[in-house]
Amino acid sequence: MSRLVPIEKVRNIGIIAHIDAGKTTVTERILFYSGRTYKIGEVDEGTAVMDWMAQERERGITITAAATTAEWEDHTINIVDTPGHVDFTVEVERSLRVLDGGVVVFDAVAGVQPQSETVWRQADRYHIPRMCFVNKMDRVGADFWRTVQMIHDRLGARPVPVQIPVGVEDKYLGLIDLVGEVVWLFSGERDDPPVTVPLPRLRPHDPDRWLKEALTAVRLAASLDGEGEGFKVCESALGEFPQRRGELIEAVAELDDQLLISYVEGHPISEGELKKAVRRVTLANVITPVLCGSALRNRAVRPMLDAVVDYLPSPVDVPPMRGTHPKTGEAVTRRASDEEPFAALCFKIVADPYVGRLAYFRVYSGKVSQGTMVYNSTRGERERIGRLLRMHAQHREDIQEDYAGSIVAAVGLKNTFTGDTLCDQSHPIVLEAIKFPEPVISVAIEPRTKDDQDRMSETLGRLSEEDPTFRTRYDSETGQTIISGMGELHLEIIVDRMLREYRVEAHVGKPEVAYRETITRAAKVEGRFIRQTGGHGQYGVVTLEVAPREPGAGSKFVDKIVGAAIPREYIGPVGQGVKETLETGVLAGYPVVDVEVTLLDGSYHPVDSSEFAFRMAGSMATREALKHAKPVLLEPIMQIEVATPEPFFSDVLGDLNSRRGHVTMVDQRGHMRMVRALVPLAETFGYATDLRSLTQGRATYTMEFDHYQEVPPTVAEAIRGKVRGFVRR
Repeated sequence: MSRLVPIEKVRNIGIIAHIDAGKTTVTERILFYSGRTYKIGEVDEGTAVMDWMAQERERGITITAAATTAEWEDHTINIVDTPGHVDFTVEVERSLRVLDGGVVVFDAVAGVQPQSETVWRQADRYHIPRMCFVNKMDRVGADFWRTVQMIHDRLGARPVPVQIPVGVEDKYLGLIDLVGEVVWLFSGERDDPPVTVPLPRLRPHDPDRWLKEALTAVRLAASLDGEGEGFKVCESALGEFPQRRGELIEAVAELDDQLLISYVEGHPISEGELKKAVRRVTLANVITPVLCGSALRNRAVRPMLDAVVDYLPSPVDVPPMRGTHPKTGEAVTRRASDEEPFAALCFKIVADPYVGRLAYFRVYSGKVSQGTMVYNSTRGERERIGRLLRMHAQHREDIQEDYAGSIVAAVGLKNTFTGDTLCDQSHPIVLEAIKFPEPVISVAIEPRTKDDQDRMSETLGRLSEEDPTFRTRYDSETGQTIISGMGELHLEIIVDRMLREYRVEAHVGKPEVAYRETITRAAKVEGRFIRQTGGHGQYGVVTLEVAPREPGAGSKFVDKIVGAAIPREYIGPVGQGVKETLETGVLAGYPVVDVEVTLLDGSYHPVDSSEFAFRMAGSMATREALKHAKPVLLEPIMQIEVATPEPFFSDVLGDLNSRRGHVTMVDQRGHMRMVRALVPLAETFGYATDLRSLTQGRATYTMEFDHYQEVPPTVAEAIRGKVRGFVRR
């Protein structure tokens, strides 16, 4: 079986945005117009193909990234629809890791929102070329040009409109393609096909004559009344067209030498020449094309698909994948070619109730066939691919083989996890793994019955395999199982899935903040573990120094033993003792972060020394050093953005201040006041209910994790007293 579509005609894109910007609605229209589905699914009606989980359809939000494939203009487009809620940001992170391009959807009314900034930074981290789609142009308060300016100001990007809207709000009629010089007009009926009107060639020396010719062409093609409101809206947009196209050419010519030559020499810029230039600068990540439309009204989705094909990269347009040889550590590269050795990255594990454990992976090079053996270079194991599947949300299509540039799922990979590399064993490579954020909230969970208890640990294990930001641990002090995640909604969905998918009922405790501990100064301590019991004793002595590191740098163990003060076989156990101690700090038993522990010196006994003795010595020394290093508690700080009507502004502001909030921005956006503040997570529980009460249900808010910060002394003392007084639950 040979490749059906050349790799140059493959696009791997992600639809990313803030919650409620319209990502899934855009994806549903792409599937319909490309012929992948025969009926348009609606998020509000719970019929969206991409939102297939029961929890997604009930809440009207995307929870898990869903992959699908569409065909457009002889191109294959692999699409991943991602969640917008901050609690499920892991789905965006792992999807962007394996995608070549992105469509970032913005709400034309709200503009750039907090999660828009988060996903933009994630895309920056992976150097993903992207384009912007300004959605909801038909809503009251929509403003295309304000959104473009916000993309520039807030995201530090260089947005360049390649389309301009014809009208806005209820007068939004369509768009003008600045590159192709075509007007797209949409009727009032959602399902009517658009009217496309090619514009006459621009006349720089006679703009009035050109405008007259263009208006005549549009009026005749769209059957517009020459005195009607629609005609006036078109006249206004066409009057802007020459200036906006000139700005587009100037912006691209500044960054593209080939177009600059034609521009400087005064040659007319053709559609083909400009399209190629826009593609070159988009792939170089120096500009971001901006489009507009209204996905819910089925307006401007077709030209957006054309733009995906024209401007976003194929697998051969991105740099070759770099990795390392698992044994030698040498740098290895893989080009996007079927002739190269097989290499793929697993980015998602799903427990499918019908086919079992599904591993999603992106094939970077070579080809993969059903029934073949592949090598998991991350874990050093060989595995057989049982079935190879092309996914369409939760629907599966069996395929015999697939090639470089594709996104597929496999059944049968029992020991492959998120971030693992699959490759040809004779040409091994380990690709860069995916980094995930740490959980910020925990709750205690207990099974309701003995039968539930037997199944709960297996269920939690499966769920943590699927979601790397979901952690579970057993608290030996309380005898409870503690689950941790990215937010209240995240854990609520986990518990709901336990009940619906695995039939496990559980009691859930109150949310607990994932506090951390760190130190503020260096300290040097000797740890001695010496026991003599008549026979073979225990002897281990170490000298350790602890020192603070930069926030977010993580903890590190450094061996600076000179000579043979401690035999090499005992260094590892010392590090193990250090690691165990850092898991429970000295203030309130929370994990210790951003600490460097250095092993400086020690002594051993030729008979009594053992690995156990040095592990205990390392643990004791670390604990004592932490006490002398002025430890402090850290708490997660969330960034909250509230949109409230003016009459409730002062109440919202006062409430944020009462929650130890630090207001960082106050803005006016239309008739709404915007407040951005940094608030400790511990103060945000139940905020949704309180905000509704304060504003008669008219305000909305978004929240995302920002950073860890030292807890004020009075609050820290209360937390420590709570821990000493009774066990945390």
